[in-house]
Amino acid sequence: MSIPMWTGMRPIATALAALATLALGASVATAQTYGLATMPPGTLSHTTASAIAKVLKEKGGLNVLVQPTAGESTLIPLVARGESDIGIANIFEMEAAKKANPDLRLIGSLHALRGAFWVRKDSTMKTMADLKGKRVVMGFSAMRTIDPMIKAILATGGLTEADIKPVLVPNVVRGAEDFASGAADMFFFAFGAPKVREVDATVGGIRALEIPESGMAAAKKIVPEGYLSPAAPNPFFVGVEKPMGVYTWDNMLFTNAKVKDEVIAKIIDTLENNKADLIAVQPALRDFSANKLYKAYDLPYHPGALKYFKDHKIEAIAVK
Repeated sequence: MSIPMWTGMRPIATALAALATLALGASVATAQTYGLATMPPGTLSHTTASAIAKVLKEKGGLNVLVQPTAGESTLIPLVARGESDIGIANIFEMEAAKKANPDLRLIGSLHALRGAFWVRKDSTMKTMADLKGKRVVMGFSAMRTIDPMIKAILATGGLTEADIKPVLVPNVVRGAEDFASGAADMFFFAFGAPKVREVDATVGGIRALEIPESGMAAAKKIVPEGYLSPAAPNPFFVGVEKPMGVYTWDNMLFTNAKVKDEVIAKIIDTLENNKADLIAVQPALRDFSANKLYKAYDLPYHPGALKYFKDHKIEAIAVK
């Protein structure tokens, strides 16, 4: 009785398939994974990181893993030491950390951060001056540069720390939770963060306190980089009841000196060519553009980013 040739080849085919599976497994196991350090879940930066990681993985073939931390003061040294490859932090934190972390390198400005002091919608408070004698979140031990911002924004209403009752918190998430629980009369957060919408729903509505343009001179004496940008009532600007200026600063994407130039260039190129996918996850990334990445901050940029800017004839933007 003869045996068909394909029957005799089954063991060979099975062996080849097994070898292919082993080879694929080895390839996946040895593939480079890039850590993206960011703020805790519920923050705008965590959502931004999720959008970036998704796009870099699906469109750029880079296996990027979001790594939440307690705050920017915590995550910046992790990136500087190479324990994470890239990170997201506001410009104030970056400037404060540069001396202690000489290996930090900027990739660029991702988007503007716009924040507010929120109070309950049914309260009588409408302006910064109305916070006199109220319980205000402060301290921010895991986000060291937030405290100066709090003081700068208070200054727009003619207030200092002596005029309010400080409620010490480690980060903005805790501040929002203390407000929702009734332990504070306000909280500070960035527009676009899921936590803001959560608190809005939890307490039955929130109101963003108005910042007077006339108070910004006092604020800039404390934090020179902060500025006002326009906001109008819409789903993004939760709690904005009329057109007003909101406190604004830059959110930065950064890395360390050890990451290869070609990786940084690929990150920028992938994000630039897939903006719609970024916005689908994080609407705040409407601000993103490779042409807006390069700002003239007194911080070193990664050589890979500088090469990308040079190759695409992108000039540094003066800082406001």
